[in-house]
Amino acid sequence: MRAAADRDRGADGLCGAGEVSVRFAGYAAVFDCPDRGGDVVRAGAFAGARGVPLLWQHRGRAVGRIEMLGEDARGLRVIGRVEEPELAALVAGGGVTGLSFGYRVRAMRQRTYRELINLDLIEVSLVAQPMQPLARIHAVVREKEESE
Repeated sequence: MRAAADRDRGADGLCGAGEVSVRFAGYAAVFDCPDRGGDVVRAGAFAGARGVPLLWQHRGRAVGRIEMLGEDARGLRVIGRVEEPELAALVAGGGVTGLSFGYRVRAMRQRTYRELINLDLIEVSLVAQPMQPLARIHAVVREKEESE
């Protein structure tokens, strides 16, 4: 998918004039791997999660939308669409690849790491430096505006 983004990039390396959005897929959380803050998300922590906004750096208004989210064997997989043009250009060009999530803890265990067992998912964010280094975008598709 990223190869198509590279091929379609304009001379300035940014999205073309007709670009309206960029779709991406990736993991906002990876199970059983400690993050930089000492938290470990466990499988099942996001049970029942749905309908959250897509933010930039956990702040402000939505910059797009989350089209699909759900747990798989690896973690919390998301498919989203970035609709803010400058951020879409960065995602399409590989300048922003980090993902993260905002949450409230419902249940946890304190061991060597803080184990997050049950969470209320509040939002998913595109970030410059994720707390979980493995939480990354792994596929990008640029979508152009239809000709009238």
